[in-house]
Amino acid sequence: MPDQRVKILWYLTAPDGPYPWEAAGRWETGFDHMRQLAVAIDRLGFHGALLGTSSDDGLTTAAALAAETRTMRFLTAVYPGLVAPAKLAQIARTIDRVSGERLLFNVVNGNDPGMAGYGLHLDHDTRYDFSAEYWDAFQHVYQGELGSYRGKFTNIAARRNDDGPLSAWRHTFPGGKRAELWGAGTSPAGVAHAVNLFDVYLSFADTPQRLGEKFRHVGAEAAKLGRTLRFGTRLQVVVRETDEEAWDAAARLLARTGVDTARALTARQFPPGQDVESYEPAPDADPKVIRRLAALRAGRLPDVRDLEIYPNVWAGPSMFGFDVVRPGAGLYLVGSAENVAARIREYRVHGTEAFILSGFPLITEAQRVADLLFPLLDLDHGFDVPVLGEASRGAAWDAGGKGAVGAASAAHRPAPAVGDGVSADTGLTLPVVV
Repeated sequence: MPDQRVKILWYLTAPDGPYPWEAAGRWETGFDHMRQLAVAIDRLGFHGALLGTSSDDGLTTAAALAAETRTMRFLTAVYPGLVAPAKLAQIARTIDRVSGERLLFNVVNGNDPGMAGYGLHLDHDTRYDFSAEYWDAFQHVYQGELGSYRGKFTNIAARRNDDGPLSAWRHTFPGGKRAELWGAGTSPAGVAHAVNLFDVYLSFADTPQRLGEKFRHVGAEAAKLGRTLRFGTRLQVVVRETDEEAWDAAARLLARTGVDTARALTARQFPPGQDVESYEPAPDADPKVIRRLAALRAGRLPDVRDLEIYPNVWAGPSMFGFDVVRPGAGLYLVGSAENVAARIREYRVHGTEAFILSGFPLITEAQRVADLLFPLLDLDHGFDVPVLGEASRGAAWDAGGKGAVGAASAAHRPAPAVGDGVSADTGLTLPVVV
């Protein structure tokens, strides 16, 4: 029987709110809200969470939240080159000690303007060459190697056994331990970089079959090097007890999206200089794509079902884009728990093992996923996942996102003391660490 085990991660970032791509649906949040979100993710039993590339530094956030949590992993975005590789190894080892080795790296190579804004000026292919050497040098130091490292971009001197914290790492961690690297890359240079470097290869979602074809291609390239990769994807989710409830919720998200916002989100998919009016789809484009563009050009939103690209896979509006033209960062899973679980299992058959999910408001939807979806999946989270059940529902799921997640507290692990409190940022009733 094919392996059906999956890892479910959540999203840990700001902003938050019921539909944060619109100002009216976005909450002003601060670190206290992030802390409460991390506690919720941890206690609900998610494998971990992706820390988005927002204005906050992910490593700093992971370190701050490690003491508030017990089992969740922190998948933290890092741009190679912003910190010297030996220094990053020291930071990573420190967070490992604080967290119990729960730090994962999401390797982000960014784009040319983005990297230039940080002071790194490298063209597309050189950026991958630099990244490969950077992470090799990082692993060299992270594993406790004392010898020098010299490459095209990097020159690290040899270190002595008594070189302060570098020596301490050798006694704290077994030799040879490598940091786990996750990341993406679709161009030929990006795939070559990925198969040499990553443990988990990530891609934006598509239909299960098309995503599986991509993963099989990347896996074959890795096999040429004697390497085996695991695969993951990024999806949003609207899961409810029935399909009707889920699609009604999706329709509300669409209805709350202004046409101007929808057009701006859609424009992210177009080549530079093109917009909804000027973009010309291919002659053999899906009729649904033609209807979606026609609606936006007429000042209307597309029909909710015209955005369904595959059963339960929906290209709705989101903070990450509006995938009117082709699948991308904004795809959702929409449906009853049984149908969403069936779709996840179908993705798993085609190679997807890790699912980075999100839904807004983040805490409310995390609880829905843990309550409705987790019991239907074969989870491979590395610990016993709590079973919530009917007692956790009700007020926690009202339209305003109010409720408590404390019902999932000590069911499966030691937890810090909590008390019910009200977040000054959002007005949510959530567990507050005291």
